[in-house]
Amino acid sequence: MPSALEAALRRHRAWSIAALVLLSLLAWVSLIDGAGTGMAPVVSLPPLGARAAMTAGAMSGANSGPMPAMPMASPTWWAAGQFVPTASMWLIMMIAMMLPSAAPTILLYARAATHGRAPTRPATASFLTGYLVAWAGFSLVAAALQLLLEQGGALSPMLMATHSPWPAALILVAAGLYQLSPVKDVCLRHCRNPAQFLSRHYRPGRLGAARMGVVHGCYCIGCCGILMALLFVGGVMNLAWIALLTLLVAAEKMLPHGRKVALVTGLACVAAGMTIALSVPLR
Repeated sequence: MPSALEAALRRHRAWSIAALVLLSLLAWVSLIDGAGTGMAPVVSLPPLGARAAMTAGAMSGANSGPMPAMPMASPTWWAAGQFVPTASMWLIMMIAMMLPSAAPTILLYARAATHGRAPTRPATASFLTGYLVAWAGFSLVAAALQLLLEQGGALSPMLMATHSPWPAALILVAAGLYQLSPVKDVCLRHCRNPAQFLSRHYRPGRLGAARMGVVHGCYCIGCCGILMALLFVGGVMNLAWIALLTLLVAAEKMLPHGRKVALVTGLACVAAGMTIALSVPLR
């Protein structure tokens, strides 16, 4: 390979790394600032078990007196313009959480794209755009679900977390069982093996790169999308919870025994969900 091309590729890789780092940092800064929602993020919450116990205690004492009326979300939230900032918040959150663990695949694409018949500058930006398009679709669904849960009274508008133990238990058990499922295993294998993914799905050109980015994003959603439902338990804007899930996703994808991390996480989620369910007093 000509030295001039080698130098150009080195510069491209350096710029790609800098862009990924900058984009991730900007996403985290935006989250700390509220991600355009106008709400201050929560840094920490009581442990799930403690919060469930407090909620269960409140439920057990519900018959001692009249319950205060809980404000319901407006049924016209679509027209009120809440959907767009909520979806934007989710997309920013997904960039902050998923981009660090996706960086190895994106950078490996930049190297693999130089081994074609026409060694040109790799379309890394197109690959990244396709990847983010996949997560943008996920963000639209997550935002709609969040607002519907708020409208139905199942989600606290302030903490953006469920205030009832039964939904929390259900989400934890469902996420845990998915962690143990064959579908999770298949998607995680694709995310853990960037070279194998690129060899199977490689397409030349910008459109091909964008298509690969979308496909890789879909595998990442299949691998980690259900874990994002845990945000409804710990708090959608709970920075400590977001950081914990970010580290968990990175551990699953990048550590040598990432699949074991997923299995242990699944068992822990099921155990936590069952604990919360059993803490609810029988009527």
